[in-house]
Amino acid sequence: MKQRTPVVVNILIIIGLLIVFYYLFVQSYSFLGSPYFWGTVVIAGILAYIHSSIGDLIENNRFKKLSPEEKAAYLAEKKIPFFKRMYAAAFKKQSETEEKDILIDHGFDGIMELDNQLPKWWVGLFYFGTAFCIVYIAAYAFTDFAHPLSEYEKEYKEQLASIEEYQKTQPPVTIETAKYSADNISEGKELFKTNCASCHKEDGSGGIGPNLTDNFWINQPEKTLFKNVFHMDWNGSPTNPAMRAFGKNGEVSGAEIEKIAAYVYHINQEQPPVTPAQGGAAPQGTEAHWEKE
Repeated sequence: MKQRTPVVVNILIIIGLLIVFYYLFVQSYSFLGSPYFWGTVVIAGILAYIHSSIGDLIENNRFKKLSPEEKAAYLAEKKIPFFKRMYAAAFKKQSETEEKDILIDHGFDGIMELDNQLPKWWVGLFYFGTAFCIVYIAAYAFTDFAHPLSEYEKEYKEQLASIEEYQKTQPPVTIETAKYSADNISEGKELFKTNCASCHKEDGSGGIGPNLTDNFWINQPEKTLFKNVFHMDWNGSPTNPAMRAFGKNGEVSGAEIEKIAAYVYHINQEQPPVTPAQGGAAPQGTEAHWEKE
């Protein structure tokens, strides 16, 4: 007569499976605080105890029918701890006598084949994997679980919300607090393309507007180039209405102007100017003598 799995082990397995299945459908661990989940656990635990009690009755009835030798062997095996018994069963090796009983009557090159049963741990993993696949496919088919587009959309919205929350709690960037950072150049380039390229071209070499890569500037209200670009982008040009006050008008934020200024500083100070011979606009204004940042 086979030994039965302790009810506590069965309950732990049930709880583990419930956590896996709930997560597949809820897609977060928020269910751990839900009374519905713990209600399911309690009901499953009660059912497990009922099942165990019925098993005890059946086991006692079968035990009475065993011979004295079978009873002694059964009681001796029952004294062995459950996990030790499971380990021994999973990695059990047959004796020579047992091998003769399961020897298959054919072979090749002197090698004989045994009719071995699959290891219990392997069979258990196979059944668990099969059940998991069924539940996983059901979750994938009927919920948003594991859908890359849905996950991307969710994470994208969360990032936008976190950015919005960050902007609410952080003070706005002003000309006094703005600082040049090379980390802002790439984002500043994209913002420049959107807001400034129609007049200054994407590389800042000028067209309708002046060339931003040379050292000649029409307006020089600030002492440093970075602050000067911020000032012009925020307040606009007093001599040219086409260069409007993007910041004051609310078209771009102070943080965005900080990045645009970083890009203009980069193409003006860290790259060679685009000359008229290379397609750049002719110098306008007077030569600037900027202070170092």
